[in-house]
This record gives sequence, C-alpha cells and structure tokens, in this order.
Amino acid sequence: MKLFLYLVVCILSICSQAKVSLPKVQVYSYSPGEFGKSNTLICRVSGFHPPDISIDLLVDEDKMTEGKQSDLAFEQGWMFHLMKSAHFIPQMGKKYSCRVKHMQKTQTFVW
Repeated sequence: MKLFLYLVVCILSICSQAKVSLPKVQVYSYSPGEFGKSNTLICRVSGFHPPDISIDLLVDEDKMTEGKQSDLAFEQGWMFHLMKSAHFIPQMGKKYSCRVKHMQKTQTFVW
C-alpha cells in the first residue's frame, strides 16, 4: 500500500511539473498556389504540450470533409507534432485556413 501511495505521489508530482507549450503552426501547399490547379493544403503543428489538440482545415469557415492526419508523435523534450492535409483546387475569392484548438485556446491560420 505504501508503494502504491508513493507511486501515485510521484506521478502527480511529475504531471504537475509538465510545462504547457503552445503549438507552432505552419500552413502551406505542396505546390505553388495557382487558381484552378489541383494542390494539397498542409497544416503542420509542432512543439506543443500536452498532446490535447485538434486540427481542422477550412474553406472559408467550412471544414474540409476529406483529408489525412498523421499519427501524433513526439520530439525531444516530450514536445509533440502532428500534420493534417487535404487535396483542394484553389478558387479565387475563397479563404483556405487551418484552425487549431490546443487546451482551451483556438486559433486560425490563413494560407
């Protein structure tokens, strides 16, 4: 019982010392953007902790329904990274962006 209590205290101590790091976000396309030409929109999110995060690719304010997301992976120092991408055809007058929600903060980054 003492060992169990000791382990719980150790885990709580480690968790309480975990630093919250906000994500660094990059939004770009696979090829240079040209209206009417097929391309891939990519949102790379890195350097964040804890790993509680969601990423949405948007056309104007609507979620892109198709796309792929990488597996959550970690870097040195237990910082995490994740990537989401979707095929799209850029159209004049449309806004393409990446919405990232980490912890309680939501930010939108425009391509």
